[in-house]
Amino acid sequence: MGGMTEKEKDYTLMRAIQNGDMVAFNDMVDRYKNRLMNVIGRMLSSTEEAEDVVQETFVRVYQHRQSFNFKHCFSTWIYTIALNLARNELRKRKKFKFYEISEMQGNETEFAVEMKLPSRLPQVLSAAIKGLPEKYRTAFMLRDIQELPYEEVANILSVPLGTVKSRVNRARMMLRDKLQPRMEEYNALSKSAFLPVSIL
Repeated sequence: MGGMTEKEKDYTLMRAIQNGDMVAFNDMVDRYKNRLMNVIGRMLSSTEEAEDVVQETFVRVYQHRQSFNFKHCFSTWIYTIALNLARNELRKRKKFKFYEISEMQGNETEFAVEMKLPSRLPQVLSAAIKGLPEKYRTAFMLRDIQELPYEEVANILSVPLGTVKSRVNRARMMLRDKLQPRMEEYNALSKSAFLPVSIL
């Protein structure tokens, strides 16, 4: 599939999957399983439950393969399925209360997170991300960890583009506030460095 865009690769595999090609289905699983685990694992804070959700996501993809609309991005479709299953799991557990707080109003300009993480602290960042409220955590994971376009994140979450930008910015600021004391402990606070999400 050399030379194809990611979207074209997905479409090629999905057409083959619709024709019952299990090799193509396994290729699609390989393409998305780690991406989905990265997001769902942090939503559920349980590797075992996240694996179950990701597995069920691929079952749903195969069961409903004929209903996929090629006018839409496959990545949007599969993330939507996975996030809905994860939210159902959270509701089933009744460990989380789902509530809305007022959205940020006014200026939606992006804010850079100005800090540098020492190599010893990826687990601290991971824990800080898990501590974010669900709607901010999900937006942050899709945009800054999975590096999906804002427009696609908006489609996945079924919220306006401005709301996605607000949630991502809010998550970045919350992470900065959570991590800054730890940065100071390690004498690693930097006013000019950007938060290296790639260490996740």
